[in-house]
Amino acid sequence: MRERIVSLTLAMKIRFSENPRITDESGLTRHRDFARLPRMESIEQSIIAFISQVYGLMQWPGVVALMAIESASIPLPSEIIMPLAGWMLVREQNLPAVYTLVAGAWGALGCTIGSVIAYGIGAGGGRPFLRRYGKYFLIHHHDLELADKWFERRGSLTAFSSRLLPVVRTFISLPAGIARMNFPRFLIYTFAGSFIWCTALAYGGYKLGEHWEQLRLVMRPFDPLIGAVIIVLVVLYVYRHVRRAQAEKRSAVAGQRDLIES
Repeated sequence: MRERIVSLTLAMKIRFSENPRITDESGLTRHRDFARLPRMESIEQSIIAFISQVYGLMQWPGVVALMAIESASIPLPSEIIMPLAGWMLVREQNLPAVYTLVAGAWGALGCTIGSVIAYGIGAGGGRPFLRRYGKYFLIHHHDLELADKWFERRGSLTAFSSRLLPVVRTFISLPAGIARMNFPRFLIYTFAGSFIWCTALAYGGYKLGEHWEQLRLVMRPFDPLIGAVIIVLVVLYVYRHVRRAQAEKRSAVAGQRDLIES
């Protein structure tokens, strides 16, 4: 198995070194079947080569390690990790498609491990930090209380659904830890959501084989969309807090004026 993975890794390196590029009218560079900016292409090729080498050395434990990194708030794309696992560790080993469930389980285990690390950082360090310095980031005790209530009421749904969203899935464990969501429920719903996500990506890599990159092509447009939604939410959050601070200031000034007049 290891020899087969190593040969696939070498083949991918040769493909990347040849790196056929065609520049279209928009100025984008095309590599194989999809268009990318040259710098982004170089970064992704480096990530793909790294993941391939990890699989060559570790096989299935490599899936656990890589997905743990991805879920510990370190942006190593699962959209590359799991399709490569479906191709290199299942299809190229002549294993049946049902083994993508095995890939999904290993991936979900890694996600859970990484999420526990991020949760622990949020609960142990993030919450005390925000209590002391949160005001400099427009985060007050009232906001922490709202977060606590949110995760108390909707924590299970949040932990589960966020695992099915690119970008969000990487960072959700940190706020869950800060809000100190019920830990057993956090584990259960993190594993469940991650299993679905990892299995789907592994199956896509299995079906597409060496053309697994087409899966990344389909999913890539959602990354900036989700990023834009996050930016809008941050802007709304800042706007709401600035308005509330101004209203409190006006109220305090009015109160002082009433005291003076009385």
